Amino acid sequence: MKRQRLRRGFTLLEVLVATTIMAIAVVTLLSALTTSLRNAGTVSDSDKASMLAKQTMDTLLAEPALAGAAQGQFRPDVTGLNGGWRARVEPFDAQPNVRARVERIVLEVWWERGFSRRTLQLEGFRRTVTPGLQ
Repeated sequence: MKRQRLRRGFTLLEVLVATTIMAIAVVTLLSALTTSLRNAGTVSDSDKASMLAKQTMDTLLAEPALAGAAQGQFRPDVTGLNGGWRARVEPFDAQPNVRARVERIVLEVWWERGFSRRTLQLEGFRRTVTPGLQ
């Protein structure tokens, strides 16, 4: 009587199917992770830009000699953002023979991420005094 050999383990086909399923799962997870990291970087840059815009607007609102237009750039080594800003001062409300008037400051902050350029716009208002009027 012949003795039958006990076989244990997986066949080559089972190993190939399992490897294929694992490869598909790993590729899907890595793709999702890459997308998440890209989105986190975009949100981080937007947060930095909004903080820099607020800081710049506060500085511009407090500057009494600011008139017309101004611009500047952010230092990437300090801010972590490759970008800059442009501002213009416009009369908003001026009454004749009134010493005080209201001016609008329009600030546009821009930054670059990869090959795209993003912008953020803020408006602020300040009261100024016109010399010589009563």
